[in-house]
Amino acid sequence: MSLVNSSPVGLPGLAVMATGFALFLLSLLVARSRSASDAGKQKKSSRSLAGIAVQGIAIGYAGFGPIDVALDPLSPFALGQAILIAILMAMVIGLFLTSARALGRNWSLVARTRSDHSLVIDGPFAHVRHPIYIALFLLMIALAVAFGHPLHLLIGVPLYALGTWLRIAEEERLLREMFGQDYDRYAARVRRFVPGVF
Repeated sequence: MSLVNSSPVGLPGLAVMATGFALFLLSLLVARSRSASDAGKQKKSSRSLAGIAVQGIAIGYAGFGPIDVALDPLSPFALGQAILIAILMAMVIGLFLTSARALGRNWSLVARTRSDHSLVIDGPFAHVRHPIYIALFLLMIALAVAFGHPLHLLIGVPLYALGTWLRIAEEERLLREMFGQDYDRYAARVRRFVPGVF
């Protein structure tokens, strides 16, 4: 159920969202195919599936509901929406691609470690411990803006935070179990989401 009727949106923003989302899905499929072909996996955690489901519900809810395409495509507001969505989606794709590249074979949709797992502390991971979850958060905001449902974030953000907490608790447990003090030193130095803050 939608919180309110949708805010008016323009076709440029919807086109940018569609393009950005397609590029994001493509990059996700490439990263998944690269890691799925590797052998040597161990300790794959099914508990993180609950977090994935909650995050998915939150992101889906941000864009759920009727879309009111009522703005003149060339109006300043419609073009401003498109620019904001383009910036958000560029950040989503950039963060995801650089994170997946830094993780290499360690990347996985579901929390797990491998027998040859390495502790990744470079690329975006030198600044925050969970850059991919930042990317997904920005994706949720982009969907809410593109589809005219910014008030859906009142429910989407807390749900997303819950799903993210479920996932990171499991991931950090696995990493601490495998890397011990090396991970503790990394976690003490690098914040989860906002460099130097949180």
